[in-house]
Amino acid sequence: MQKIMVSACLLGEKVRYDGLIFPGGRTLIDAFEQIADMITFCPEVSGGLTVPRYSAEISGKDGFDVLDGKATVQNINGNDVTLFYLKGAAKALEAAAKNKIKAAILKEKSPSCGKAYIYDGSFAGILKQGKGVTAALFERSGIHLFSEKEIEKAVKFIKKINEGF
Repeated sequence: MQKIMVSACLLGEKVRYDGLIFPGGRTLIDAFEQIADMITFCPEVSGGLTVPRYSAEISGKDGFDVLDGKATVQNINGNDVTLFYLKGAAKALEAAAKNKIKAAILKEKSPSCGKAYIYDGSFAGILKQGKGVTAALFERSGIHLFSEKEIEKAVKFIKKINEGF
């Protein structure tokens, strides 16, 4: 059976920056339990950040620029937490490679996992187009990305892989 990586917070693990549990994990479980094994991962916690922790945003364009050393990740107190995000992304990619992951469902808006949107770095709740650090690394590595709003697309993708396409 195919494996799919899923942001741990989306399955109800208590890893969010604010320590709260994201509702809706049952939807993912129901969608994939017959077609894929779900591998959960939180790059932020794996990178060494605690729960709870100060919120963080990318200061600069997006996760690609963080990977390239052109942007940083700052927490709301102005501390540079970039290394935690880079370490977490590297560990996530290592886990993905070990499990032969071809697709991942990632938490939108996260500075790690945002697939299409992240916060703009002002801590004013403003979104901009861009990828989080882990999402950018996954994309560079050929892993197909889906957000929690694209479960049907992810299911179709996994079914195609399972059918040998």
